[in-house]
Formats: sequence, C-alpha cells, structure tokens
Amino acid sequence: MLTLELFTPDDDARPVFVTGNFNGWTTRDEQYKMQKIKDGHYQYTFQSVPPTVEKFEYKYVKGGWEAEELAPNGFPPANRSMEIPRGKVNDVVPRWKQHAQGYDPQFYPDIQIVSKRFNVPQLRRRRRISVLLPWDYATSTKRYPVLYLQDGQNLFEDTAPFGTWAVDRQLAALSQRGKGGFIVVAIDHGGSERVREFSPYDSQRWGDGLGQEYAQFLAETLKPHIDEHFRTLPDRAHTGIGGSSMGGLISIYAGIFFPHVFSKFMIFSPSLWAAPKVYFEPVRFSPYSNTKIYLYAGGKEGAGVITNVRRFKESMETRGFDPAQLQIMLKTDPQGRHTEDRWGIEFPKAAEWLFE
Repeated sequence: MLTLELFTPDDDARPVFVTGNFNGWTTRDEQYKMQKIKDGHYQYTFQSVPPTVEKFEYKYVKGGWEAEELAPNGFPPANRSMEIPRGKVNDVVPRWKQHAQGYDPQFYPDIQIVSKRFNVPQLRRRRRISVLLPWDYATSTKRYPVLYLQDGQNLFEDTAPFGTWAVDRQLAALSQRGKGGFIVVAIDHGGSERVREFSPYDSQRWGDGLGQEYAQFLAETLKPHIDEHFRTLPDRAHTGIGGSSMGGLISIYAGIFFPHVFSKFMIFSPSLWAAPKVYFEPVRFSPYSNTKIYLYAGGKEGAGVITNVRRFKESMETRGFDPAQLQIMLKTDPQGRHTEDRWGIEFPKAAEWLFE
C-alpha cells in the first residue's frame, strides 16, 4: 500500500490528480483523483500499486498538463520517483502552472543592453552590461531597488554553456505574485580572466588577484552610471549584490568593503576555499542598519562547501553586531549540486527575503 499526502499553499477549487508511468501519464484520470482533506491538503492511497517497467515515477496536476505542479522558480520540477512504492509519502507543491510558460507573459521583464563594451577603467577592459527592468517600468514613474549580479552570461540566456538561472522568467513569476519590483543589473564575467577578476587576493595558483579593482568598478563606476540612467532607489537600503561560486566570493568582498553602497547580499555557493583571508575581513565591516545576507550551499558541491558558509556566517555574527543591524539567512540543500539550475531555484527565495 502507498499513501501520498500532498500539501500546497497555492490552492484553489480545481481538483488534484496523480499521474505517472503507472497510468501512462494520463491526466484527469478519475481513478487517480486525490481526496481533498481540507484547503491545501490532499490524499490518495494506492491499495495496489500498478506495476511499472522502471522505478515508480509520478507528478501532480490540477487537471491537465496546462496546470501541472511547479517548483518555486516557476518551472516544472523533475518527476517524483521512488524505487519501492509503499508506505506514506509527504509531498509539497508550492505553485501550479497557470499559463503555458508558467507565468503570465505580461509580467516578463524588459531586458536592455546598457552596453556591449562598457568601460571598466579599473581593469582597463570592457564588458557587456545588461539590465532586466520590471514589467511596469515603462508605464510607471516609480523608482526601484537594484540587485547587481555577477556572471551575466549565465543569468537569463538559454544558450549559456553551463546552464542558466532563468532570472528573466523567474522575475516574471515573482512579479505576477507582486514580488518582482526590482531591477537586476547583469555584469558579464571576464572569460579567461574571470577567476583573477573575482579573486580578492594574490595567490600562487592564479597570480595577482584583481578583486579589489573589480569591486571598485561595481561601487564607484557601474552603480553611479545605473543610478544616472535608470529610475533607481540609489540608497544602500535598496541596493543589493550577489553571485554564485567565485561570483559569490567577490560579492561578499565587495559588500564588506563598500558597506555604504550595498545592504543586501545574495550569496550562493561562494568559493570561500579560494580566499581564506575573507573570513577575517568582517572585522572591517561596520554594518549600517538593515543589512541582510542570504547564504546558500549544497551538499553535493564538494567537501567543505556547507562548512565554509557556516564558518563565514559565524565570522560575521561573532563581531558583536546588533541583530537589528545584521540579519543572516542560511539555507542548505543536502542534494544540491554546483549548477546554474540549482542556483536559479534558490533565486526567487532569496529575492523575496531580501526585498520583502
């Protein structure tokens, strides 16, 4: 016997069905319609589980595939599965598809290229800079918070070689729920020079670190340009910075050295192993009020990643800062891997908390 317990905060009057390889992925199959216990709580019991060729796979739908379950990032998750289908399983569906793309297209951000060759005087280089403007930017007079994200090539382009965060679609899904009212500035990395640009310190492995110059570019060159040409809320209370891996490392460094510029940190799987000195930098950090740091790490990223982010969190908290000055949210996923897709799943969670 197998019992599926489903909990969903995004409930409505549509019935919920279980579909999978046990019924040929047929939707609206009355035989597999779940019993509604109460709003947001459903149950279905297989008295006898139909045999399957491979492992038991399934999903939840509110009717057909036009209303299948969605992950927090607004995209359909991988099939749920189990090797031995028996016992009681508790599942959660945070959202349901409402449109063909998982969001209403009217909420899609306005993506603009600020420059394909934006001058980076601190490094004597040029870089593509993009902005993802809220869907209502052109029709409003509002000013918006800003989030500066590293590795722009991996944020919203489906052709990215290592995958994408799909920030464009996630911003649309957030906006549809009234949560996406901020500008994202995407800064392309330097290709073969990426590691050096994101390295705060010199090292025998990579040579001279250019992280200090890169951080200065973000705070002293790029941000003033964005504030001048777009309707931003330029104060630190409405300005965030973030990235993943080496991009997460340089975002920590830039935020610590420019606390008067950045108050919100979105840090995913930072490469803290590449710069052990960064643990000692918080001694310089005098956070203003309402500094928020969102840290994420996955258990399948390699030994020490979760340990390192916990150590960094402790290095910040043990400086004696008042809790009103510094809030840190640490999230870990034992199954999380070092991938753009996984960081994309974390993006809307971090964005909602940072910009609430």
